[in-house]
Amino acid sequence: MESPGGGRFPFPYTPYLIQERFMEALYGALEAGRVGIFESPTGTGKSLSLICGALAWLRDFEEKKQQEEARLLALEEDEQEGKKKLPSAELGHPGSKDAAGEPDWVTAFVQKKEERDMVDRLKEEQIRRKKREERLEKIRHNVQLKYAAKRKRSEEDETKRLLQLSKEVLSEGAGLDVVEQLDHNEEELILAEYESDEEKKVVSGLEEDDDDLEEEHVTKIYYCSRTHSQLSQFVREVQKSPFGKDTRLVSLGSRQSLCVNEEVRRLGALQLINDRCTEMQKNKHEKKSDGDMEGKKRRASRTVCPFYSYEQMQFLRDEVLVEVKDIEQLVALGRETKACPYYGSRYAIPAAQLVVLPYQMLLHEPTRSAAGIKLKDQVVIIDEAHNLIDTITCIHSAEVSGSQLCCAHSQLLQYMERYRKRLKAKNLMYIKQILYLLERFVAVLGGNVNQNPNCQAVSQTGTVLKSINDFLFQSQIDNINLFKVQRYCEKSLISRKLFGFVERYGGPATAVKTNKENQKLAGLQNFLLTLQQGSDKDAGTPQSPPVEPESDQLRTASPLMQIEGFLSALTNANQDGRVILNRQGTVGQSSLKFLLLNPAVHFAKVVEECRAVIIAGGTMQPVADFREQLLSCAGVDPARVVEFSCGHVIPPENILPIILCSGPSNQQLEFTYQTRDLPQMMDETGRILCNLCNVVPGGVVCFFPSYEYEKQVYAHWEKTGLLTRLATKKKIFQEPKKANQVEQVLVEYTKCIKRCSQAGGQMTGALLLSVVGGKMSEGINFSDDLGRCVIMVGMPYPNIKSPELQEKMTWLDKTMPRAAGQAPSRVLIENLCMKAVNQSIGRAIRHQKDFASILLLDHRYARPAIFNKLPQWIRERTQVKPAFGSAFAELRKVRTFLLCTATRTVSYCTHLCFSQTITLELRPEANCLVLCVPSSIEGSRMLCDVDQRTGWRSAL
Repeated sequence: MESPGGGRFPFPYTPYLIQERFMEALYGALEAGRVGIFESPTGTGKSLSLICGALAWLRDFEEKKQQEEARLLALEEDEQEGKKKLPSAELGHPGSKDAAGEPDWVTAFVQKKEERDMVDRLKEEQIRRKKREERLEKIRHNVQLKYAAKRKRSEEDETKRLLQLSKEVLSEGAGLDVVEQLDHNEEELILAEYESDEEKKVVSGLEEDDDDLEEEHVTKIYYCSRTHSQLSQFVREVQKSPFGKDTRLVSLGSRQSLCVNEEVRRLGALQLINDRCTEMQKNKHEKKSDGDMEGKKRRASRTVCPFYSYEQMQFLRDEVLVEVKDIEQLVALGRETKACPYYGSRYAIPAAQLVVLPYQMLLHEPTRSAAGIKLKDQVVIIDEAHNLIDTITCIHSAEVSGSQLCCAHSQLLQYMERYRKRLKAKNLMYIKQILYLLERFVAVLGGNVNQNPNCQAVSQTGTVLKSINDFLFQSQIDNINLFKVQRYCEKSLISRKLFGFVERYGGPATAVKTNKENQKLAGLQNFLLTLQQGSDKDAGTPQSPPVEPESDQLRTASPLMQIEGFLSALTNANQDGRVILNRQGTVGQSSLKFLLLNPAVHFAKVVEECRAVIIAGGTMQPVADFREQLLSCAGVDPARVVEFSCGHVIPPENILPIILCSGPSNQQLEFTYQTRDLPQMMDETGRILCNLCNVVPGGVVCFFPSYEYEKQVYAHWEKTGLLTRLATKKKIFQEPKKANQVEQVLVEYTKCIKRCSQAGGQMTGALLLSVVGGKMSEGINFSDDLGRCVIMVGMPYPNIKSPELQEKMTWLDKTMPRAAGQAPSRVLIENLCMKAVNQSIGRAIRHQKDFASILLLDHRYARPAIFNKLPQWIRERTQVKPAFGSAFAELRKVRTFLLCTATRTVSYCTHLCFSQTITLELRPEANCLVLCVPSSIEGSRMLCDVDQRTGWRSAL
């Protein structure tokens, strides 16, 4: 495969030296089966390096494997030929024995059997591979097959439509026997008989004669990242790479992202979509048995998904493997082929070489198993992994409020009363167990499940942490097998049935069992009647205004779905987590939360099963957390762990990181909880920003430790008039707390900077006041003029008074050894702080020609333990400035790049060396710049030779 990169790693262009080193290190880690921690700053082409390095290794691995297969098969053929020529007496010596005391002929027989079995497996694999390649090649080059499949789908749709019309005509004259039966829609709300407590063998959902969808898993690479947008971006990089045409890639996602059934998509909440999809699958498999009931009462027909067609999903699977597609293209293909992209993509996993999927699908074992992901001897690459520990912790933690517990109890009790005569004994037994669990959970919070949770005051408020066992004993539920209850919830789809019941009868009033506050219900039948009457009245009234997207999921999903997650969390080992009882003003405001303390327990299986695991990111420092909390606790041998960190592609002069120890009035900068609220500290911060906004063009982004502190400082500056001074040079923007407002603020911020750079004048850009850990500290690119200076106010240490953090610190001190004389809890606090800092300051430099300055406003950054946790490429260039004057002088000397507009003329306001405006005019024909300088400055015109790629070369 020829490419500009050439050599060992095909590349779409000539790679940077650091990219070549990255790919070499990655190749070596995959070949040796290591666990690698790889850091490559944003803007250095990390994604492309991962793609080309990993796929080059996979290509070589497959070639070696095929060569070895060919060698073994050739040996087998030679041996068969040799056996024909040798007399039978020479094939063994019955009298001789080997070292273990076994006769030679026995040992030889065993060895030969193993070799024959291996050769048989290789032959089968070869045949399968050949069939797959032929099938995909046929699809790739024969367009008529696609049209034939499309025509067949249209014919089937028309047949189904006519059949439905016929059924409707026949049913028009039939009598309606509804006295003894529930209506058609309500039939689906009844729980099916729950046959066994033992976990049954998982049914794959394939028909017996549909073996073509079952395949052996080839060696592959699982690539995962945080969001679907990041995964789509990665897939586009694969498409542009030299491997784009020859790689069998499949993109996986949740049902929420991939479902093409509009009826199911409208449910909105992920858990509702999952349950409805699973239910429709069950209906499909039950359809045959229902159809055989001739002389008996026929059950009402259950809804099946029209997109869950084996034949069409088989076609979609092959289409996915033929050409690289991202999630959006996969969904479009599913709609076109009338096939389910969710299941079709899963059927493509065994034959795929590269599987692209979100974090949760890989790191959560039940989700991984359900998706058919097998990690044995495979390669896993986890990108954007700087928050991997937090992600694993969040995935396996769960929280439920008192309101949700009371609401679920009320709904489930009404459901049981409504359908008691239709439910089997085992269903009733489990429903009663769940009701008892909910009752005890509310009691632990200090409430009564039969009363309105929002009107029950909690006598003893505060937060209490308990081990899992202590919580179970205190709740008096230690005699209940939570594993069986969890399995029942999963298999019976009870939360989905309950949601359908509430949707039908509940209306908005089912959150509590009372029509009036603190009043118990007289009878369930009356209550149900009240609910029905209430919904009838509501039918004629105008609809309430739509709620915001953030609260939509809470409004639509059954609270039992959330509680199922909490029950599942309680099945963790006692030492690996804690239960937090958070008692607030009322029972409704109180909550139960499971906190996972040991994320390594869920990561251990990944590193045990995989051939190699690569944890990669743009900012991985400090890496001690990954080594100690994740890998060491997961039982990974330290010798298996390899680290790689590369520099940036930008020239050293393009970045100026400064640790500033004091401000313009010599006030020492130390933003501790005790000192940061002082007026003189806030004044000093304002003076620093005023000076910087005078010399820095474009955008300035200033990060504060919290929203509260940013609000406090803003109010103080407004009071003192400092905000008005800042606003003369930069328009001031504040980061909003609501996620749906972030994009609008960024758009306005960008427009302001562009407008100022084009118009010139006194206003030189914009100032954005942001928050560490907020919406703009991760995933937002402040490239070029959007971020010419990034300022970090103080050190964003986490709140050590948080009960969750205190419990984590206690657990670390008990389980981890001291590092360099420091307690593990202290190391954790520093690492959490510096991870947040590194993420925030990495927002500015986003590509090779970008440039920016970085100011860390706190003298504590100069301490060796803290300083060494900065990214290497920033640390190497950082200057520690005890006084503001020397720092300001450095900022004035920062080299300024020229941004040319379409008219090839740029006006650029700067105060690098002068206090007056200079206009720079680029003349391409002369390869020079004309500087139009006011007469007050010596010389009215200057010529400079310019390198249009990197900036000024020399003055003429």
